[in-house]
Amino acid sequence: MAKAGWKVTVLEKQPTPGGRARQLKAEGFTFDMGPSWYWMPDVFERYFGCFGKRVSDYYELERLAPSYRIYWNDGPMDIPADYQELKNLFESIEPGSGEKLDRFLAEAAYKYEVGINKLVYKPGQSLTEFLDWDTIKGAFRLDVLTSIDKHINKFFKHPKLRQLMEFPVLFLGALPKDTPALYSLMNYADIKLGTWYPKKGMYSVVEGMYQLALELGVEFRFNCNVTSIEVENGRATEVVAEDGGRYTADVVIGGADYHFIETKLLPGNYRRYSDQYWDKRLMAPSCLLYYVGLNRKIEGVPHHSLFFDADFDVHGKEIYSSKQWPSDPLFYLSVSSVTDETVAPAGCDNMVFLIPIAAGLAGDAETLREEYFQRILSRFEAKTGQSIRDHIVYKKSYSLSNFIDDYNSFKGNAYGLANTLMQTAVFRPSCRSIKIKNLFYTGQLTVPGPGVPPSLISGEVVANEVLKHFGKPVVDKVMV
Repeated sequence: MAKAGWKVTVLEKQPTPGGRARQLKAEGFTFDMGPSWYWMPDVFERYFGCFGKRVSDYYELERLAPSYRIYWNDGPMDIPADYQELKNLFESIEPGSGEKLDRFLAEAAYKYEVGINKLVYKPGQSLTEFLDWDTIKGAFRLDVLTSIDKHINKFFKHPKLRQLMEFPVLFLGALPKDTPALYSLMNYADIKLGTWYPKKGMYSVVEGMYQLALELGVEFRFNCNVTSIEVENGRATEVVAEDGGRYTADVVIGGADYHFIETKLLPGNYRRYSDQYWDKRLMAPSCLLYYVGLNRKIEGVPHHSLFFDADFDVHGKEIYSSKQWPSDPLFYLSVSSVTDETVAPAGCDNMVFLIPIAAGLAGDAETLREEYFQRILSRFEAKTGQSIRDHIVYKKSYSLSNFIDDYNSFKGNAYGLANTLMQTAVFRPSCRSIKIKNLFYTGQLTVPGPGVPPSLISGEVVANEVLKHFGKPVVDKVMV
């Protein structure tokens, strides 16, 4: 919007930019508090390319090899970054699966090209947006009516290969049986485009975006907790902050949780979606996180690890069906100090543990958090053969109640709405209010969906919608 000539002011509740992608610094350790996977590098290049810049103007990338490790019950498996090595690994598990992987990814490449470069940049205002010839012609190849678990089962039978191929769908926030096979495009992103690391952490991306915004004249107001949006005659006129600040605006874009804006910031008669509507939405998971600093180095552990040494299906049902605290959870571990010595003191390691949990659970008290921490710590020590309990010099937990307090997160969600078929495109909450003509929405609860790349895309989509309806300003117009 600033590039198009608008005067833009960003109102941010937290003291720093980044939102869920904030950074935590403590006791000499640096942690990415939210996203830690850098996938779809082309989306980031497109973002900076919109302004005549490149990613390398703001941060340096390194491709991780191995991409990540999976700990199974019978031992660990590294997922190679090199494609031929990965095919060899598939063959060693299930003869014939290497050639099947070629065919699977050929289909996934088509879905990525159409899905990422065409479909996700649609604003989801009408089904007619999707009636271009290329999309119609390739509709059957997109597999929107087949579930991804059935699609994967056509190619691979071994449970390890199936779970490996289903893993990227966890980023989309639904069980594989409820996720369209269109999203095998995530396997293409994983395997072909690779897993990367921005030097000094994912917060380098935030700092790059922030610096670019400043270069374009965007103004930021931090520690600015918004309490209401004033509306007159169907137009948002002012955004009001807790500190008494009042910001007049020609257009307002809401990047906070959609549900919070509708239920807490707007007068009730200007809401579009009811409580019943929101309660029926299938939420992507929340999570139980631990930021841990060690006074020693751990040996032989890669940057990213997935602990699939528990029952995949049981944990999935506990997140999406029974919606209970997990009985024996899968979990994820990031040790970015393996790759980047700047994020921990010399001779030390930083660790981030993440347990996916159902959104909306109650009772995430410190006693419960500590119980889960001890359980996953025991599994980590058993699987890696390394004891770290006595070497923990820093630990902070973060979960549902923190997401609500810090981000006004609906049901304490971490990732937004799940990408099921009936929560995709036009079936997601609209990026434009139908009751307030100059109010728009961006982020993980509107189009196109959860994750860092989709959230970047969401910003471009909503900016285009604002320009479509309000154009480039003849004189300075104010955007909040």
